[in-house]
Amino acid sequence: MSIDVYRRLAETLDALPHGFPSTETGAELRLLAKIFGPEEAALASVMRLSREPAEGIATRAGTDPQETQRTLKAMARKGQIRAGRKGGQLAFGLLPFVVGFYEEQLPRMDEDLARLFEEYFQEVRGSFVDYAPSIHRVLPVEEAIPAGIDIYPYERATELLENAKAWGVRDCICRVQRSLIGKACEHPIENCLVFAPVAGVFDHSDVTRAISKEEALRILAEAEEAGLVHSPGNYRDEHYYICNCCTCSCGVLRNVAEFSLPTAIARSAFVAAVDSDACAGCGDCLERCQFGALSLPDTVGVVDAGRCVGCGLCAVPCPAEAIHLERRPASDVTPPPANSRDWMAQRARARGLDRVT
Repeated sequence: MSIDVYRRLAETLDALPHGFPSTETGAELRLLAKIFGPEEAALASVMRLSREPAEGIATRAGTDPQETQRTLKAMARKGQIRAGRKGGQLAFGLLPFVVGFYEEQLPRMDEDLARLFEEYFQEVRGSFVDYAPSIHRVLPVEEAIPAGIDIYPYERATELLENAKAWGVRDCICRVQRSLIGKACEHPIENCLVFAPVAGVFDHSDVTRAISKEEALRILAEAEEAGLVHSPGNYRDEHYYICNCCTCSCGVLRNVAEFSLPTAIARSAFVAAVDSDACAGCGDCLERCQFGALSLPDTVGVVDAGRCVGCGLCAVPCPAEAIHLERRPASDVTPPPANSRDWMAQRARARGLDRVT
């Protein structure tokens, strides 16, 4: 393995707003070498987030334009980079590590890749999520919000699905990865929802199973019953996925559970509240909370608002219907960025980057 080419790619990825922190042992380089061949890594290391024709990439890489285009098309098929039409011709753009090319490696996830990811995850100890804005945000369980409380469209998981024209579901790469290293959790695997504004886009996918809107809504409801946190990108518009996450497997939520990084995910604008008169002290809610936000002193549930992410999962099993979500004070709420471009601009400033590459 030529270490230098992977080091250059790692530096390029870390210069993106998303980040790709280095390690003392070179775990990030071994991970990249599993996903990219040397020629692929060399091309990716000179690419930009904004899509461009192969000629510009070939010029910076010092490679033949036609051969470069063939290689880039193959890389796009493997989910290493993104491709699309721009100005009437095929154009290629760099993908970040997460959310990006790592999630696209689901068809190639094996025990070796799972182990390499785990080594990297443990060594960086959450440093790639320890910046604002967070990569993901929490969507509340809608049935936990009483009638009469306003909820914006971008806060509704059902709204995101209703407005799409194509729907699909994938295996959760996080649960697949954990299973391959012998640390599988009991949560269902096939429940990462994806959607698009164009009909039929998932019909011929090798990774995504095309489903109806009704099935997508059913999977969403089943995720709530299983105690999973709805989690899209941390911005208001232009969504294309909803993860259904747990602290035992999710590469984002594990940072909260294992490394005590509450900023790893942006909490919703809601917080759980307990009706002390109705609470029977059964404790069912304690088992549902993955964030340690609930306790039961004197047989009445108490919410730690600082630890509560506002998912509302604790309200689902309550037999007395004693728990609901209410809006946090406006002073405690940070509105999400408008879209992914706004997210990248804010993240770049937080990381001290000059620009979004």
